Amino acid sequence: MDKRAKTESLELRNDMQELENISSFLVGLADSWSLPMALILSLNLVLEEAFSNIVSYAFDDTEVHYIKILFSLVDKKLIMCIEDDGKPWDLTLAEDPDFDLPLEERAVGGLGILLIRKTMNEIAYERNAGKNILRLTKYLE
Repeated sequence: MDKRAKTESLELRNDMQELENISSFLVGLADSWSLPMALILSLNLVLEEAFSNIVSYAFDDTEVHYIKILFSLVDKKLIMCIEDDGKPWDLTLAEDPDFDLPLEERAVGGLGILLIRKTMNEIAYERNAGKNILRLTKYLE
């Protein structure tokens, strides 16, 4: 990794109450990395959506699982890698909602995934050693 890269990490339980920790962490990151608040607000929405989906759908048990988020800032790119040990699920393969259908005929869900796709510049997924790894990249200007 580039010597000038900055990295921070956050570990959360699979509990919706952890959402406020994401927000607090991002505010601290904005301060320490001099990131604009508009960027932090959009990243917060993206992470809330990704985290909520993991907590809601990834686990078939009631055990405590940990979701790790690694933040890297290198070469004017902010990279967030979200790792969980839930069921395999590749966000990059999910279909966008069909806005041409009447509202009552549309499938439930999908808007959060669309938000992630529209906000981030790059999205990649891999399954490695029993873990989902979602890599979200935002280019900084």
